[in-house]
Amino acid sequence: MRPEDLPLLLTRAMPYGKYKGTPIADLPGNYLNWFAREGFPKGEIGRLLALMHEIDHNGLSSLLDPLRKR
Repeated sequence: MRPEDLPLLLTRAMPYGKYKGTPIADLPGNYLNWFAREGFPKGEIGRLLALMHEIDHNGLSSLLDPLRKR
């Protein structure tokens, strides 16, 4: 994980699919789990989805709260 990726979870939106336009940080866990099973896309979006999956899976979503308050 790169620390500079954490704010990107709040500012980068899902570019396609059912949750198009939804910030990565706000994607539901079952959607992130699907990517974990099927494979994350390449590039920045895939890296951010994998990071959010790890955060969500380990119950660490509160790490993003201070960034949300900015």
